[in-house]
Amino acid sequence: GKDRIIFATKEDHETPSSAELVADDPDDPYEEQGLILPNGDINWNCPCLGGMASGPCGEQFKSAFSCFHYSTEEIKGSDCVDQFRAMQECMQKYPDLYPQEDENDEKSTKDLEAASMEASAAKEEKGSS
Repeated sequence: GKDRIIFATKEDHETPSSAELVADDPDDPYEEQGLILPNGDINWNCPCLGGMASGPCGEQFKSAFSCFHYSTEEIKGSDCVDQFRAMQECMQKYPDLYPQEDENDEKSTKDLEAASMEASAAKEEKGSS
């Protein structure tokens, strides 16, 4: 199988570790910046994104997240349904990297689509009055 069992003796634990820790780069411009950089741009290197901006669906994630972040719609992000749908379709191709939640995931997709339809209907009503 994929697992390998290694037994460590008491003597193994008594020997000091020779592992070296690499200090953080104090000149890293993205370090400690958070999700949004001082100029208002998205910090794609933020650890808070959990690596979502890279990987096979990174471009779809960036597109959807950017759309939401910069959305000026009354229902924020209601203009981003296509981008989020593309991201979700991509993620479904890689279930090992992006595990799907059972019932809740299906429900949240329906909620997103319903919110989009409501936003479209509201837009149409606003435009026709």
